[in-house]
Amino acid sequence: MRHVTLITTGGTIEKTYDEMTGTLENRQSIVRRMLEQLRLEETTVSIVELMSKDSLVMTEEDRVHVLEAAQSALAGAADGVVILHGTDTLAQTGELLASRLGDVTAPVVLAGAMRPFEMVRSDALQNLTEAVFATGVLSPGVYCVAHGRALRFPGVVKDRSRGTFVGGAGTGAGAGGR
Repeated sequence: MRHVTLITTGGTIEKTYDEMTGTLENRQSIVRRMLEQLRLEETTVSIVELMSKDSLVMTEEDRVHVLEAAQSALAGAADGVVILHGTDTLAQTGELLASRLGDVTAPVVLAGAMRPFEMVRSDALQNLTEAVFATGVLSPGVYCVAHGRALRFPGVVKDRSRGTFVGGAGTGAGAGGR
């Protein structure tokens, strides 16, 4: 049995429509609804609801909380860590994790979405699925997983014109086998 710790921070992937204001907002984690749609054989997922913020309003203190949550998960029974994060500043958090986690014992995967889970043509469920899967096949390290690729930090950036992430120390699907 493989154990994945999933840390939620909010971001577009978990935004929901507020009927009263007509806006998309981070109100509370919806990751359980997302996970209910997945078939995860021999995999348990523990959820840590760390915060529910748009990544544009995340502070350095928030990023340190993400770092501490990842450290705690790695010190526990996690075979992999998935961090759901807003895409606008995901690279900043990934760089912090890559520089401060040291030698990790399992894959730490950051994932987000360009369109919320609740929207048509959302990439949220695909990216969550790929992130959980990636924890079982990537070598230990810090990665961004989205749109069929695993990009290893450092050097990952959001390419706004393409609506995805690029760069990284080991790019492409084969960024380190496990």
